Amino acid sequence: MPDEPTQVDPREAERRDVEQRGLYFEEFEPDVRYLHRPGRTVTEADNVIFTTLTMNTQALHLDAAWSAEQPFGQRLVNSMFTLATVVGASVAQLTQGTIVANLGFEKVRFPAPLFHGDTLYSETVVLGSRLSTSRPGQGIVTLEHTGRNQHGVVVVTAVRNTLVWCRDAAS
Repeated sequence: MPDEPTQVDPREAERRDVEQRGLYFEEFEPDVRYLHRPGRTVTEADNVIFTTLTMNTQALHLDAAWSAEQPFGQRLVNSMFTLATVVGASVAQLTQGTIVANLGFEKVRFPAPLFHGDTLYSETVVLGSRLSTSRPGQGIVTLEHTGRNQHGVVVVTAVRNTLVWCRDAAS
């Protein structure tokens, strides 16, 4: 039996596609706070794998017995994992497909520890933006990322400068 021609739903031709993306330069508004959800519950495996993959032999992340005798009484989640997770959580909402490059981080702080089993919630405030003077069609956006645990305690803050596409130049 020959293959039957595939019927195309007539609504398909009229349907508008929306691809998930971050924001173009013109869409970033100063003082807007973006809440990145869902949160991320950090496991022991997350911490041990990240710590060992990055060649960090710090006992405070790996040795439960030793860490139990230290001021926090338990292992701490690697602070670089905490920072990376907070920034990573912002990507889908802010920079997916619209970023040209990360330009740098400043004012990185870890005011409280994150522990195994804590849930990390991320948010970002747009501090400012300006058009690039050396790269036409691109702009620099300054973002302040904050990570909080499930109790609302701030565990990380960082200011990040990003280079993003302007809408017309990206098409």
